[in-house]
Amino acid sequence: MVSPRGGRIRQSLRLSEYDYSGPGAYFLTVCVHNRECLFGRVVNGEILLSRFGEIAHEEWLRSSELRSEIFLDVFVIMPNHLHGIVLIDSDEGRGVIVRERAGVGAHGRAPLQGRTRLPQREKRSLGSFVAGFKSVVTKRVNEIRGFPGRPLWQRNYFDHIIRTQRALDQIREYILANPRQWHLDVENPFRVESNRIDATHGDPFGCSK
Repeated sequence: MVSPRGGRIRQSLRLSEYDYSGPGAYFLTVCVHNRECLFGRVVNGEILLSRFGEIAHEEWLRSSELRSEIFLDVFVIMPNHLHGIVLIDSDEGRGVIVRERAGVGAHGRAPLQGRTRLPQREKRSLGSFVAGFKSVVTKRVNEIRGFPGRPLWQRNYFDHIIRTQRALDQIREYILANPRQWHLDVENPFRVESNRIDATHGDPFGCSK
């Protein structure tokens, strides 16, 4: 995977032996190409979504509506990335890790209703879910920008397997605190130089890994 910053080559965080189509909980980070802040801005610790950010928000919710096996937990749309917890559900696995649905995100809106459903992908996997989300957001945003074919996202995404309730609670807190920590975020191109922190400490699950 090639980083948009300095051409550094990144190692994939995905586990080659892990079955990403099976039941489980995942913490996802999906980043905008070249860290461009297209989705909004943070004011007084709150994210104010742009038109493009609204599209990302809508399609994140809609993606779960189109896939019965996908369950969305907390998420947040940031100016140039998205953090979210996703559960690939099963009768055996549901509720083992996630005790309650905490479906909040930017603006805390409820899922959309009455939208036309698109055909589901046959492969029920994390990669399929993310690919579908990225594709539809790219198409809608580029139609508005008048830039057909222009990349909107980094080529890959980052995922962290959630194995315990404690980890789930910690990651939920991390996601919800993200807007308040934007001035320190390594993905914030406008962060104050005096607040610069090492990427491994600033965003442990983020785009810089």
